[in-house]
Amino acid sequence: MVLFVMRILGIDPGLQKTGWGIIETEGNAIHFTACGLIKTDADLTLAERLCQIDFGMQEVINAWRPEETAIEETFMNNNAASALKLGCARGVAMVVPARFNIPVYEYPANLIKKSVVGNGHATKVQIEVMVRTLVPMAGKTMGADEADAIAIAICHAHHAASRQRFGGIMAGAAR
Repeated sequence: MVLFVMRILGIDPGLQKTGWGIIETEGNAIHFTACGLIKTDADLTLAERLCQIDFGMQEVINAWRPEETAIEETFMNNNAASALKLGCARGVAMVVPARFNIPVYEYPANLIKKSVVGNGHATKVQIEVMVRTLVPMAGKTMGADEADAIAIAICHAHHAASRQRFGGIMAGAAR
């Protein structure tokens, strides 16, 4: 039996901090590869901060060469200006892998939480604890934003395995 091996980039987008995490899957096994943050300078204009995210994402992709990317879908909050800025950061985080011809998959927050913790309303602390349990090597260097990014990658790994098993037909994940 040949095991399917894949390197996945998970992205937790944000204008101040964009978390990223790389995992590799081999069959059902998940292995931690790397994680980090792309931080932007709050003193810069929105356009300049988006350029910082673009440059940071390019560095991550060039360094780690992921085969697929997963990102959290945008949720609407009460502050429209913040939501628009988050949408801009998310757009940049999505377009960079697309520019490298890397497929980008989107997942709603509650599906990510349910896939990793088993509860669609899990807290950030619960996600971080479960990610540290599933990929203990990540625990030494990982903060909350990196844990979220790894959780997104893990969610994608679970759903990618299902897509592979069922010939690409799967509900719940949009591409």
